[in-house]
Amino acid sequence: DVQLQASGGGLVPAGGSLRLSCVASGFAFDDYAIGWFRRTPGKEREGVSCINSRDGTTIYEDFAKGRFTISSDKARKTVYLQMNSLKPEDTAIYYCGALLERCDVGVDYWGQGTLVTVSS
Repeated sequence: DVQLQASGGGLVPAGGSLRLSCVASGFAFDDYAIGWFRRTPGKEREGVSCINSRDGTTIYEDFAKGRFTISSDKARKTVYLQMNSLKPEDTAIYYCGALLERCDVGVDYWGQGTLVTVSS
């Protein structure tokens, strides 16, 4: 079965850090890009960052640049999202998703979300 297990969310004060993990199984990890997305109440889900498992190419949304870092451990089939200098507006449910070969296509597989709460 295809699974994407997201974890690492929690409650942190503004300025704090969290590292999210997304563990993949049940599909060819090297053939997929893994993206992080988030959804806040009343808003549509938005992209955060994405990494291409084949060549390591990364992309970030503007709000994530300079604060968030995405990385991949192929041996563990795990993608991480290191989030620093967190702001209250980063509060959201964060999801990981698998995209076939590239970051600019639709998500084939979704993981469950992990809640990040940043207190002011």
